[in-house]
Amino acid sequence: VAARMIHGSRDASALGDASALLFDLDGVLTPTAEVHMRAWARLFAPVLEQHGVAPYTDADYFAHIDGKPRYDGVRSMLAARGIELPEGEPGDAPEAETVHGLGNRKDLAFTAEIEEHGVEPYPGSVAFLDAAEASGLAVAVVTSSRNGRRVLQAAGLADRFETIVDGVHAAAHGLAGKPSPATYVEGAQLLGLGPERCVVVEDAHSGVAAGRAGGFLLTVGVDRGAGAESLLEHGADLVVDDLAELIDS
Repeated sequence: VAARMIHGSRDASALGDASALLFDLDGVLTPTAEVHMRAWARLFAPVLEQHGVAPYTDADYFAHIDGKPRYDGVRSMLAARGIELPEGEPGDAPEAETVHGLGNRKDLAFTAEIEEHGVEPYPGSVAFLDAAEASGLAVAVVTSSRNGRRVLQAAGLADRFETIVDGVHAAAHGLAGKPSPATYVEGAQLLGLGPERCVVVEDAHSGVAAGRAGGFLLTVGVDRGAGAESLLEHGADLVVDDLAELIDS
């Protein structure tokens, strides 16, 4: 795998020194970031209206939610509007006016979107995955989503990844969510590698920050709306618009 330079202070020649690629899922392999955006909007539009604060916008998703574990996203969004709710418990009903209740309500909206519309992976991401595997690179998925395996199955990618660190795995092992590098470090370790031999592929501010903080060989940002310059500022070494741009022509 080689590359044409797109943005950033480093070119992608470092991919040649990599032993593994650690992929975020939503917005990197699949356009489920759009599904998440719709689900978060369905959750927060009425909640914010009820509290009489500024309405929810897509900018809120990128600023406060994108890439974070679900309950952390709820906390960040509520804090951004100065709303305080009880934490509650993970088993709270979706109707509960608690942090966990809202998070569980959002999960229902996400599941409904997947069931109604399905998921198609990005063609360029699949082509890059094919090229990476043909080059002998190991691969893993590292996602904050608790729906990671469900999304991979829906997208027809489940059999491509033996190593998956998702929100369920992170919670079970007490791993902090992004921007902490803990889940990416876990992904590398499950592949039997150190961070310095792995490349992080991310589309979120919190994810590229995790790649930078973890001392990974390279952090590739995929601009699906966060903005190339913003991804670079948060920790990406280079940014592409589509992962197909990283395939040697």
